[in-house]
Amino acid sequence: MIKFLDLYAINQTYKQELRDAFDRVLDSGWYIMGNELKQFEAEFASYCGVKHAIGVANGLDALILIIRAYKEMGLFKDGDEILVPSNTYIASILAISANGLVPVLVEPNIETYNLDANLIEEAITSRTVAILPVHLYGQLCDMDNINIIAKKHGLKIIEDCAQAHGAKLNTGQRGGNLGDAAGFSFYPGKNLGALGDAGAVTTNDDDLATAIRALLNYGSHVKYQNLYKGINSRLDELQAALLRVKLGRLDQDTEIRKDIANRYLSEIHNSRVILPEVENQDAHVWHLFVIRTDDRDAMQNYLLDRGIQTVIHYPIPPHRQVAYAELNHKSFPISEQIHNSVISLPISPVMNKTEVDAVIKAINEY
Repeated sequence: MIKFLDLYAINQTYKQELRDAFDRVLDSGWYIMGNELKQFEAEFASYCGVKHAIGVANGLDALILIIRAYKEMGLFKDGDEILVPSNTYIASILAISANGLVPVLVEPNIETYNLDANLIEEAITSRTVAILPVHLYGQLCDMDNINIIAKKHGLKIIEDCAQAHGAKLNTGQRGGNLGDAAGFSFYPGKNLGALGDAGAVTTNDDDLATAIRALLNYGSHVKYQNLYKGINSRLDELQAALLRVKLGRLDQDTEIRKDIANRYLSEIHNSRVILPEVENQDAHVWHLFVIRTDDRDAMQNYLLDRGIQTVIHYPIPPHRQVAYAELNHKSFPISEQIHNSVISLPISPVMNKTEVDAVIKAINEY
């Protein structure tokens, strides 16, 4: 069986380094908000090219805390609107509504699956305060145009970088440094994955960073002194130590993903399959390799019969979810087309040539 993502095999490649990191944390006797977290935050900030990286419990909390901090700073308020792509994973939208703000869904570009910058301005109202571009599947959004629009209308940009660790523009700027703040997820299956839930916020805004550091720690900068009605969303020492190990090889692992993706792009030839569009090789880190086909269920079953696991990201669009019943009446035809036809092929740093050959052969023969 060619697994969609073999986390066991991936983590085995780091086995001794991860064990050394675990022992280092165990022997330190300090397990929350210690040196490993400080070191990881400094290293990840340097990697992203930002002033601040702030470890949090998970990627959803990263986005929630950014919006919450802007509320505490008096920049956002209940009822304000944030523009967000209509085909994203629901976490991007949950972060908005969890703070009492209103998600305004904007259709993606059918070729890149990312927020269509040409549709943003028509969705802006007097209540719009921010744009939340999601770098879906690992490819950066059209950040040049999004930044122009945001500046024109005085809007904040909050990047959802949960799938785009290390992606960068031609200028060398990486995701996480392309707006006012960004949220990262280090869920185990991400390109930079912990061995449990973990996340981070990146920003160059000193005031925002200060507010977030308090909010994630019960609203406190000083023990027993609480500035805000905060939460507990701290990245623990163990996950920070493990992430430090993996960060050192992230770019190397990304190059392997790119090599596999390039083989898929150049060697898959089947008129029933629509391959992803790539505008800039550096701007795509291939968290997922997503194709489209009109007969997805049949293809998925066919590939499974050939010993190839695939996953559907994501079968139900956010506006069709029960949780967002208030959006169920809306129509987003591009998103619906995407959600009804996408299927993700295996891609990871531990796939070997024989496995890649098998995936290509199977799809070409479908």
